[in-house]
Amino acid sequence: MKSEEQQHPQYHKDREIVNTLLTEKDTPYNLAELARLKIRYRGFPGARDIQKDLEKVLAKWDLTEEKLYEKTREIHRQGQVYKRQNNEQEDWF
Repeated sequence: MKSEEQQHPQYHKDREIVNTLLTEKDTPYNLAELARLKIRYRGFPGARDIQKDLEKVLAKWDLTEEKLYEKTREIHRQGQVYKRQNNEQEDWF
């Protein structure tokens, strides 16, 4: 029995972020975004293109997932990476 591919509710917004990550450098903000999206799509039964592209970004920045999380824990320890602008709601949920 084949499982159905699901559409993530944040897919379109996340696709734009991933496209940006594919073309930019590994800044603290971009590292945090990559880690956030890796966690969001871990085990998700769909959005295979996003999952593959997140792996491409890891490879491009010469990182393992473990090293990414190590770096982002340090980034978050040093200060607030995500600052709300214009009362934008964060999409963690």
